[in-house]
Amino acid sequence: MARSPIWSGKRAGRLGAKVRRRRRFHIGCKLPVVDAFGVIIIGVSIVAVLAATVSYWGSGRIYTGLGRSDLEMERDRAAAPATAAEAQEEIRQMLEAKSRRREARGEDPLDVDAELASLSAGTPGTGDPALREEVRQLVIARNERRARQGKEPLDVEAEIDRQLRDLEG
Repeated sequence: MARSPIWSGKRAGRLGAKVRRRRRFHIGCKLPVVDAFGVIIIGVSIVAVLAATVSYWGSGRIYTGLGRSDLEMERDRAAAPATAAEAQEEIRQMLEAKSRRREARGEDPLDVDAELASLSAGTPGTGDPALREEVRQLVIARNERRARQGKEPLDVEAEIDRQLRDLEG
């Protein structure tokens, strides 16, 4: 008598454990699904890199202009440079407004022409005591650093005079 897949030999009419296990088709299909998942991940990654490259090349100069504004320090110099006459006129207007505010507070008005001449001179003169004191503090700090390094300290007054001369031009 031939054996039937329904009969395991132990009990009539019931499937045996070996027969039931052999009919589980999903166990044999796991490996191809795992391999397909890896292929899909690699394929999607390659497509994403290609799309990013195409979008970068297609953007042109969009990215170079991002973040630029009128308040940026390194903007184009051709954007309305003020002439010397315009700058002097604006400084004069600001000094006149400052003088009017002083008069409104009851203080003496500013001599606008004298202030304009001192501001137009560029750097403050060597006669400015606040500037001289600031340079003195810098020279003293430099001498302290030189002493820590084992170097000879500088002559304070001579160094102050030299730096103020260099500052004037």
